[in-house]
Amino acid sequence: MKLVLAVIQPAKLESVREALDRIEVGRLTITDAQGFARGSALGRDESSRLRGGRVLRKSLLEIVVNDDFAERTVNTIAQVAKTGRTGHPEDGKIFVLAVEQTVRISDGALGPGAV
Repeated sequence: MKLVLAVIQPAKLESVREALDRIEVGRLTITDAQGFARGSALGRDESSRLRGGRVLRKSLLEIVVNDDFAERTVNTIAQVAKTGRTGHPEDGKIFVLAVEQTVRISDGALGPGAV
């Protein structure tokens, strides 16, 4: 199992959620988040104007998927969350982590079946 953490622009949230639903990834947690961007992520002109960086609104998606869904989940998020053809540094990031164990609280089911 994998935990996919995706930090995306809030304006892309609904499109990403709909795209995930189309590939049968329908269980996720969404959190409003804030990210801190230093000048290097913003471009030279903006960097000199901001000097110390700035706080940006983001949406954080937390998705636990079985291994066979991990790649398509990441690819879907990356495609839909990208701004334009070439993307933008503020589009976000995706992290994929291994999940050692999952327990469904309601019935105690363990492992991939609990996802």
